[in-house]
Amino acid sequence: MTAPVNLPNNPTVPIKVVRPTKPKSILRRMARTWQGRVGMLLGAFILALIFLGPFFAPYDPQALAVGSPLEGPSAKHWLGTDNLGRDVLSRLMNGGVNIILLPVIIVLLSFLIGGVPGIIAGYKRGAFDTIVTRVFDILLTLPPLLVVMIIIASFGNNPIVLVVSVSLVFAPRVGRLARASTHQVVVRDYIQAAEARGESLGSVLFREVMPNIAGPMIADTALRLTYAVVFVASLNFLGLGEQPPSSDWGLAVSAGREYVMAQPWAVVAPAAAIAVLSLSINLVAEALTREVVRTPEGASL
Repeated sequence: MTAPVNLPNNPTVPIKVVRPTKPKSILRRMARTWQGRVGMLLGAFILALIFLGPFFAPYDPQALAVGSPLEGPSAKHWLGTDNLGRDVLSRLMNGGVNIILLPVIIVLLSFLIGGVPGIIAGYKRGAFDTIVTRVFDILLTLPPLLVVMIIIASFGNNPIVLVVSVSLVFAPRVGRLARASTHQVVVRDYIQAAEARGESLGSVLFREVMPNIAGPMIADTALRLTYAVVFVASLNFLGLGEQPPSSDWGLAVSAGREYVMAQPWAVVAPAAAIAVLSLSINLVAEALTREVVRTPEGASL
């Protein structure tokens, strides 16, 4: 759009008025990449299976002898039956809730345990920063699976212990990223301006620091969720999580491997579901990371 403007001692000249454009959403830009599109499509499918599947399952997942043991796929049992005659499809449609809910809780809790101290350490620096960093370094030297197995063996096998133990394993990694990201923003002018205004520590962290480290933290959270899904499924496979007769996917893979030659679908179906869930999160995380890296400061999430 042009508008005539009279300048003193100059002829009328047209100037171009540039209107500010609203920054595009990272999520919308992410959907334009093939990783984002495929990841969100697979994610929508697997989440629909997890949360809507129980309402459409043809049989009770715990019902015994709904068919002959180790039946192959048929019109009555699309994925066949397991060694106890339970419908494999029904168990698949009912076994994915914990495999996604527990990792989400784990990732959120690991941010509280590791991310919050990491942000405070990155902002305050000094002795507190040194202590927190050394604690993170010590925890990172411990084998994750061994730590979780020791905690579960000591405090019992239940979902709360599993969530807390895996969160403790993830916390130092989240904390180190939060600390490093905070280090990069505490030297900015807006942080110094907030301090000059006399804002409290909480106000500076929540209003100035956290919004400006949200990009890398969100990208890391998506990747961390992938690790949590695989970790929880592995623990269930090892018998350290869900217990029979649960239809959990990881537990189903562990139980079905004993008769995999006779009825492979009892293993292939839940294993494929775990793989699709992990792949979808990983693709979304990759697309999100690329957009976060190249998104200018102030862009919308």
